[in-house]
Amino acid sequence: MADPLACADLIAHRRYAYAKLAAEDGDWRAAAEVLEQALERAPEWAPALFALAEAREKLGDRDGAAEAFNATLRADPRDAQGAAARLAQIGAADAPTALPRAYVTRLFDGYAPRFNAHLTEALAYRGPELIIGALDAVDDKRRFARALDLGCGAGLMGEALRARVEELVGVDLSAAMIAKSREAAVYDALEVGDVVESLERRERGAFDLIVAADVLAYIGALEPILGAVARALAPSGWFACTVESEAGEGFRLGATMRFVHSRDYVLARATAAGLRPLVCVDAWARREAAREAPGLVLVSARG
Repeated sequence: MADPLACADLIAHRRYAYAKLAAEDGDWRAAAEVLEQALERAPEWAPALFALAEAREKLGDRDGAAEAFNATLRADPRDAQGAAARLAQIGAADAPTALPRAYVTRLFDGYAPRFNAHLTEALAYRGPELIIGALDAVDDKRRFARALDLGCGAGLMGEALRARVEELVGVDLSAAMIAKSREAAVYDALEVGDVVESLERRERGAFDLIVAADVLAYIGALEPILGAVARALAPSGWFACTVESEAGEGFRLGATMRFVHSRDYVLARATAAGLRPLVCVDAWARREAAREAPGLVLVSARG
């Protein structure tokens, strides 16, 4: 099967590149016209279909955007562009319960070379700092025999944890991020894979600490991951995470393609999974559009 993200037609490629430049200049009409020309030569090229959908959305053509987003999904059912989520954002489909694995993998594979610098400098990211502070608030003397860093990225959370963990394991969907984590040299073991599947493969009670810094923003419905966390935690184990939050109920997909969860939803799902909240405080972990993104930091214990 041909790669839906690749295109062998050089003329289509040139037209796509021109359209992207037009979009950067805000000339969405020119972008849409040139993308339509590119798609005459490569009608199932997912990136061009997705870019056309975005251009039509900018032009106020919701139905045309929905048509192109749906065509993107047909061309690439794995949904590496995140078209299903964009359909939900324009009101043309139900909201997903999680972002597609292919989308998250593609996003972070491309992000890996500048990940740490962008997080800490542009976004003022402080997720690891918040998690360490919350762990200390419960017991600043506790050390952990075996810890699992979900969505370990380039290793920032691992670096913060290393001094208090005997064995530290990291898992991430992105192979490029795992490569950056290896460069950090703070993990005893690293694995490329889905965080829920990784948890479910572990022995019951395998870890006395599991952390998820800036991970739940890519997962809407929390029942699967919290259930898998509870299963993988030792009876006295802790789970610590950051969450982007807002008032209200449940969760929703925000304009930034990240999920936000209500405090009540997070606490209710944690409790239902068998995780007893120990600390839950309001705290922003990153900035978006130069504003602090409201959030929570939670530490809970199994049982």
